Amino acid sequence: MKQIYHFNEGNTTMKDLLGGKGANLAEMTQLGLPVPAGFTITTTACMQFLQQDDYFEQSLKEEVLKAIYRLETETGKSFLADSSILLVSVRSGAKFSMPGMMDTILNLGLNDKKVRDFARLTTPSFAYDCYRRLMQMFGDVVYGISKEQFDQILQKFETTFDKAPSYFSLAEQQEVIKAYKQLFDKQHKNFPQDPLEQLFTAIKAVFQSWNNERAQVYRNLHDIPFDLGTAVNVQSMVFGNSGEKSATGVAFTRNPATGEKKLFGEFLPNAQGEDVVAGIRTPQTIDKLKQLLPVAYSDFIDYAKILEDHYKDMQDIEFTIENGKLYILQTRSGKRTAQAALNIALDLVDDGTITKKEALLRITPTMVEQLIHPIFDPAELKSAKVLAKGLPASPGAASGQIVFTAERAKELHEEGKKVILVRQETSPEDIEGMVVSEAIVTSRGGMTSHAAVVARGMGTCCVAGCEELIVNETTQTVTCKGQTLIEGSTISVDGTTGTIYQAELKTVRPTDNQNLQRLLNWADKEAKLMVRANAENIQDLSAAINFGASGIGLARTEHMFFGEKRILEMRRLILAEDETSFEVALQRLLDFQQDDFYHMLQTVGEKPMVIRLLDPPMHEFLPTDPQTIQQLAKQLEKAPEQITKQIAQLHETNPMLGHRGCRLGITEARIYQMQVKAIFTSAIKLTQAGYSVKPEIMIPLVAEEKELIEVKNSLLRTIKNLFEASNVEPFPFEIGTMIELPRACMTADRLAKHADFFSFGTNDLTQMTYGFSRDDIGKFLPIYKEKGILTQDPFQTLDQAGVGKLIQTAVKKARQTNPNMMIGVCGEVGGDPNSISFFQQAGVDYVSCSAYRIPAARLACGQAALNDCRIAEIAL
Repeated sequence: MKQIYHFNEGNTTMKDLLGGKGANLAEMTQLGLPVPAGFTITTTACMQFLQQDDYFEQSLKEEVLKAIYRLETETGKSFLADSSILLVSVRSGAKFSMPGMMDTILNLGLNDKKVRDFARLTTPSFAYDCYRRLMQMFGDVVYGISKEQFDQILQKFETTFDKAPSYFSLAEQQEVIKAYKQLFDKQHKNFPQDPLEQLFTAIKAVFQSWNNERAQVYRNLHDIPFDLGTAVNVQSMVFGNSGEKSATGVAFTRNPATGEKKLFGEFLPNAQGEDVVAGIRTPQTIDKLKQLLPVAYSDFIDYAKILEDHYKDMQDIEFTIENGKLYILQTRSGKRTAQAALNIALDLVDDGTITKKEALLRITPTMVEQLIHPIFDPAELKSAKVLAKGLPASPGAASGQIVFTAERAKELHEEGKKVILVRQETSPEDIEGMVVSEAIVTSRGGMTSHAAVVARGMGTCCVAGCEELIVNETTQTVTCKGQTLIEGSTISVDGTTGTIYQAELKTVRPTDNQNLQRLLNWADKEAKLMVRANAENIQDLSAAINFGASGIGLARTEHMFFGEKRILEMRRLILAEDETSFEVALQRLLDFQQDDFYHMLQTVGEKPMVIRLLDPPMHEFLPTDPQTIQQLAKQLEKAPEQITKQIAQLHETNPMLGHRGCRLGITEARIYQMQVKAIFTSAIKLTQAGYSVKPEIMIPLVAEEKELIEVKNSLLRTIKNLFEASNVEPFPFEIGTMIELPRACMTADRLAKHADFFSFGTNDLTQMTYGFSRDDIGKFLPIYKEKGILTQDPFQTLDQAGVGKLIQTAVKKARQTNPNMMIGVCGEVGGDPNSISFFQQAGVDYVSCSAYRIPAARLACGQAALNDCRIAEIAL
């Protein structure tokens, strides 16, 4: 098995084997771009190394030696000799981009002797600057000596010598090296002097970084599989820190925040690439390179166009200029904001670069969710006090309490608090804190710094390079314009404008995004599944219709009884001890429900609306605390002891399995009859007023065919009487059932004889199948994930192996009885993009989700259809 590929042996299709970075380095080499020579050790070798202790020594070491010898021939330099010195970088590169999550070491090959020879061949300041960087990276990556400890040493010398490290004299550089060695000694570590030992150790460390904590957090966040491994790229060094005609930078072929078709990037003169990414120094914008190094700038413009045209996508390009000559070190599809992704995809369609179908597959449902994230209320912004302004690194709007460390961000988040991480600059080690933060603010770094790139990838609001803020991470304070803020101080961050406000600001949701609507219209044309909404109040119903819902898949009537006046009447009904009291309460509830359904049906109009009749057990409407029981007793003119006794009698040990759903509709039919009377009285009035309405009545928790027959017949008699009393020609309506019990799935063919439609309630179906509650899963899910027992929450993403099989069985049986039956899904997973493909394959007609998940679900339905077509084409 071939484990090492030189850059001229691979191409961009080999990302599984060479990782994204290695595959793109190979592709650029094939295109004839100025890529420093090198080779890639495969992801397969990484996984073998992680699984077998002696794998490197037994199977890989000799191949690495041969690859180094070949690299020496290609470059005309030597990795071991003291003349024409070859130094290399060792970089990670997984199939999917994971910025900063794994490890890199630069300038590898220097030692105490070679640095002196290298100084004679170049300059002392440059040679020792490279050696200093190597020692720091090697100590951090291989031995776990934190980079902060090296930074503290360097900062001390910067203060003492009053200049940047690149301008230290030979004697000053040697003092830094000596101090670094002392740090190694304190850690009981030795910096290896053998270049081959450095290389072998570095390769092993980069392989091992696949499993470091921050990489695992990032993979969990972005759903990247854990069994892919990382490739290792060994590449001959070019030096952006070799003088005033040298530089290093990162540039995007378009603006990653907005998508604007304009070169967007930053560079640092006389620096190495890690300086830009780490945000230690604030870089210059790419357009200023034109004045500093015009030839290199012109070449870069040409190469950037070649790469975007070749990959048909916005590219993120890392480059180095060594003594005026430009080298391309990496290209990849750039991390971008959701708005930028949308704008870029539409632009590429408009100019004929990609098709509409390709554009649909480039936007993720997560991006769509970000596009409808809140923004600050414009009215509040007019009077808001501005604290500072920085670079608008990642759009969004968020308020929260300031924290200064990732650890503290996690702690407060777990307490339910909203936090904003404020740091001088972030590092990959901060990933867990960044994930839980509402926003990220840095006082250093630019638009291509670690904070900016990772925040854009996560869709998290970020302001970078806010130099007005003086962040002191030791004292846990931030000072700006003469005032000092401490941990817990509230700020608001606008990542779209780069503005930070000293207040908590109200947010609103954007309502009109024409570009998004254009994309979703394309998705609707491709989709096989329709998308309905779970909603029962006018605000959510209106939002659902505005977001393009094809109808309402679930209106939960129990949610309508929790207002102050309504809950009292519901409690009066439940605790009634005579017919008169019961009927009085029932009539009052009917009045409330008629008003509800009139406005609900009017809002939805001619679109179908599934209304689920009362589902929860009665005791859920009753109070449990003594104070509220006292108040209720007074309202009902009863003794508190009597109320308490009645509540105890109604209490259920396991309400999920108890007296609820259709069981309630059978034992107390008048409640369901009241609800149906309210629905159809409202529908008749609307019909008489010229509206077209489509009510669909859903009976919950059916297990037995006879249950469905009993409840349906009771409802039909009520509906028939209403039509006869109103002298209105009956309009179309349907009565169906919610499939949420395993028994209902297995007897779906019999239930389908009596139901006009089915809708899967996946929340209860999952509870019944697994035997645990969605309210309790949080107590053990983290441990189950850690041990690999469960990889995801089955209440958020469908369990296809168990619950999914029940759904497939039910659909198949139902179609045998009633081929044209409408079947939907209205549980939580109905809006989950990872579950939607399964529902399409299972033969479901629609999914239903909360109003604000509709746009993402519409895209996911279109993508599911396109992916099915692609699979079919491959099969042919």
